[in-house]
Amino acid sequence: MSRATIGVANTMLTVSLGWHLYEETGDAWSLALVGLMQILPVYLFFFVSGYVIDNVPRRLVVRACALLESLAIFGIAYVFHEDQLELAWLYCFIFIHGIGRAFHGPALHAIIPSLVNRSFLDRAIALSSTVWNVAGVIGPVVAGILILWIDRLIYPLIALITLSTLLGYLALPIMRMKASNNRRLDEILAGMKYVRGHSIILGGLTIDLLMVGFGSVLVLLPIYAADILKVGPDELGLLRAMPALGSILVGIYIATRRTEMNHSGKKLFWALILFALSVLAFSVSNILWISLVALFMYGAADMVSVNIRMGMVQAATPENLRGRVSAVNMLFIQTSNEAGDFRGGAFAASFGVVQTAIIGALLGFGFLFWTRWKFPQLFMLSRISELSVKDSGSPKDLGND
Repeated sequence: MSRATIGVANTMLTVSLGWHLYEETGDAWSLALVGLMQILPVYLFFFVSGYVIDNVPRRLVVRACALLESLAIFGIAYVFHEDQLELAWLYCFIFIHGIGRAFHGPALHAIIPSLVNRSFLDRAIALSSTVWNVAGVIGPVVAGILILWIDRLIYPLIALITLSTLLGYLALPIMRMKASNNRRLDEILAGMKYVRGHSIILGGLTIDLLMVGFGSVLVLLPIYAADILKVGPDELGLLRAMPALGSILVGIYIATRRTEMNHSGKKLFWALILFALSVLAFSVSNILWISLVALFMYGAADMVSVNIRMGMVQAATPENLRGRVSAVNMLFIQTSNEAGDFRGGAFAASFGVVQTAIIGALLGFGFLFWTRWKFPQLFMLSRISELSVKDSGSPKDLGND
């Protein structure tokens, strides 16, 4: 429940900031800087976040993060309440919110494998991702409506929603974990070393970093809504919700399967082909319904990709390294998302919004085929449960189905 609630709050915040900032400034760079302020904390705290998650009770970590994020959003609400918008203070509070997310995301990812059996991991991840994407549908639609009704008063409401997640986190069970007394640098960097030494994990994280980082169009939605499709904030909310809706339907299918997914590597490849095609279709569309369909397919393809890649990471990671490997995973994910937003906003300001989206789609195809050549084991994998914690890069762990 708390995962859904924080998802609603985060997507409401994303839509609201995008609309109000572009309304206020008319400058794509203002959107780019939001992404930059969200990704900088991930880089700055990367070396300690995973170590903290592996050595501090994870239920305490997520509670502290929820509190910090809610306080930051109250700060954003105060900035928007003032007659003169102070962008410096706004970006400062967005940065503080990003600090909470730098710990929050890896902690949530590390908790899941402690709660389910290994053979159900792919379905548990699908269910968790589906819950997140249900929030991704509800949040943007609600945000679009509330912007019309209460405009900038939406931010105190988002802060209260974020704060309410503490109630759910209080119900988390105590999860025993073996804390390390070794605080040497090599212990802190163990997650990075583990990922680098396992080609399937590294390949999965790399393809997400490259294809989403250069191909994501979500940061461009306020500009497409206002300048290309000529629609308002309610339609922007609908556009922002469509990827999550596509993810939900695919996630429900995966989560309700009675058997584990076979031929995971091949399915990952074709899902990423569809992802790049959907970006290309969206980039050239100036008709609302075509854009909605393209974004729906974007989300559906991404759900298949996320489920397979996250399953690989969790199945091939030992419990004592889960926090640090999850921190590396989150570094790649948030680099692809938030740094991708910075890239998208910067490119749109420099080259134009349509050109930026087209370039992203074409680069996506190029990165996919490069990754298939560079990490062949990734696309040869059959069942995720066959991955060995000891040697996830070895051919003997790839399966034969």
